[in-house]
Amino acid sequence: MAYQVSVITTVLNEAGSIGVLLGSLLRQTRLPGEVVLVDGGSTDGTLEVVECYARKASLPIRSLRVPGCNISEGRNAAIAAAHGEIIAVTDAGVRLAEDWLEQLLAPFESADAPGAVGGFFLSDPHSPFELALGAVTLPLLEEIKPASFYPSSRSVAFRREIWEAVGGYPRWLDYCEDLLFDFALLDAGYALAFAPRAVVHFRPRSTLRAFCRQYYRYARGDGKADFWRYRHLLRYAAYLLAMPALLVLSIVHSPLWLLAFAGGIVAMLRTPLRRLLPELGRLSWRKRLVVLCWVPLIRWTGDLAKMCGYPVGVWWRWRHAPAGPWPKRQR
Repeated sequence: MAYQVSVITTVLNEAGSIGVLLGSLLRQTRLPGEVVLVDGGSTDGTLEVVECYARKASLPIRSLRVPGCNISEGRNAAIAAAHGEIIAVTDAGVRLAEDWLEQLLAPFESADAPGAVGGFFLSDPHSPFELALGAVTLPLLEEIKPASFYPSSRSVAFRREIWEAVGGYPRWLDYCEDLLFDFALLDAGYALAFAPRAVVHFRPRSTLRAFCRQYYRYARGDGKADFWRYRHLLRYAAYLLAMPALLVLSIVHSPLWLLAFAGGIVAMLRTPLRRLLPELGRLSWRKRLVVLCWVPLIRWTGDLAKMCGYPVGVWWRWRHAPAGPWPKRQR
């Protein structure tokens, strides 16, 4: 099947990482017809790096400058400027497997081609902290259920016509915009497919502060878009009701209630520890201890960041959110 493919991404102050992304794009086993980047107003020389690659590349690399745009506006601008019938989307700060685009496009060549295809992403840690962070936040391939998989725009491809049909990415949403886009596609009747071998290597945040800021913004986006309402309520219930109640019961009734409290802690940490097991054997004992100490701190920091960010997003939605119709699946 002959069609043109455009790869698009947005950038903002990515001078130190954009070369990794562009280099991995130029090494693809299936090259796109073009690459279109939208820069949100970088001040660190990002566009100069892009232009350097563009001069040497064997395919067109075009950059647009849209100062102040959010990621939804940037993606929409890049797609509008692109020529491809198929749009593949990724993010700055990642490294693409050499067959990423080939694997991502394969489902479009079947008789029952989907509307969109999502790839998978793996943690690419550079430190013990980043190794622990990847284990806490990123699922393993065997944990993915394709029937309920919602593609991240870190690794997704779709037909241009369906982007047009649902009105593109939601311009008013700065985080979790790709999830709202997925739900809009599903509500419009388009099928989403999962391509597990279309792999993007994603480096986690390098500091606890950066991770906290990231998860605060994610939760604020959830509040703005009314995502995962009951998940957030359960988190508040666990930290503000269940855990204090167990501690009080252990003091005034019986120390045995501490076992229930400890059981809850173990349940919270079980999944990231299971993900870490294959990696720990490759580390020295000192690094193993460092990684294991980071896991609970990262988990609790992330939960606290979400608990702070979600009500901020809800308050914004009550005051500013556009009128519907909103995708039904977000409820």
